[in-house]
Amino acid sequence: MRESIIDVSRDFFFEVVKPILERSFPEETSRTTFGVFGYGSEVLRLDDEYSADHHWGLRINALMPEALFEERAAAILHVVEVEMPDTYRGHNLREGLSGGKGLSLTSMEGYLRRTIGLTKVPKTYREWLSVPEEDITHVINGEIWLDETGQFSAIREAFLGYYPEPVRLRRMAHWCRYYSGMGSYALKRALLRYNEWYAAVAFARAIRLGVQLAFLLDKQYCPYDKWTMAFFAKLPRMYFPLAPIVNEAVSLATPWSRKLELLNELADVLDQTMVEDGLVPPHPPYTHSPTSGYRLLEHDYAAILKSLPPEIRPIVPVWDQLYMEEFHSGYVGSLDLDTWDSLLNLTPENEEGS
Repeated sequence: MRESIIDVSRDFFFEVVKPILERSFPEETSRTTFGVFGYGSEVLRLDDEYSADHHWGLRINALMPEALFEERAAAILHVVEVEMPDTYRGHNLREGLSGGKGLSLTSMEGYLRRTIGLTKVPKTYREWLSVPEEDITHVINGEIWLDETGQFSAIREAFLGYYPEPVRLRRMAHWCRYYSGMGSYALKRALLRYNEWYAAVAFARAIRLGVQLAFLLDKQYCPYDKWTMAFFAKLPRMYFPLAPIVNEAVSLATPWSRKLELLNELADVLDQTMVEDGLVPPHPPYTHSPTSGYRLLEHDYAAILKSLPPEIRPIVPVWDQLYMEEFHSGYVGSLDLDTWDSLLNLTPENEEGS
């Protein structure tokens, strides 16, 4: 069995890096959080033979208060780089995520701003709904090895407690609206008009939203799309009734007419669960319109909205990784194109094999 990079990185921290830091920077170390968390398949223990082609290797993520980071980070990284070995258990420490330092050090406030868009645990409905769901995963995933102040651990624990119920329901209502109005209804209209481009867009949107609704119903955060299916299979309640529907629906061999039928079946399962959970009042079965399709989840959208406090109803949840993209744009803009191309594994054809 392949050894996890998390396990090797943990040993590397305690055997090599932590002694260096405690000897040279005891005060700074006591105010810093260390572990492996954030971005990358390895943090979810889902890395495979394809993961190692970029941004992969031993990693120690470290967060310190912003003022301390600005004052001391350069000195800390310099000492660690000078004192650490070139390799550890066959891993080249001059490559990979940590950029040759063996330690990926940043400010806690900066890290939180580029993931959740806040520097603290959300307090209001608007703050909670401003946080992209998949970026919560980048705060709670991985492991914490040392956090003497407990500040980052407390933030992780707050998110692990999941959404406040009105926030979960407001997100669920929004997803119901988009699944139905921008998904299954849109697919029905696209097929009536023989618009295959729109059909492809509408179907992809709907199946993604349907699976994300399953996570909301099971009170689990939905991760980045690439790894959604791995976590979907772990859902305690919604995976087994939905997996056969989802698997058939996404198959390239499934015709468009059947895909639409499967979206309607998926809507029935989601609706039935919401009724059983007391989130939507019981209702009679509804017919399928020959022109508008089966807009069942838009009924549930309205029913959930009516159950919510008035102040949360008009707040639209954020779902895109806005804060990460702000950071990423600044990072990429600071690189020269050759460096960026190398990170993308883009090699000019005349250099291949040379």
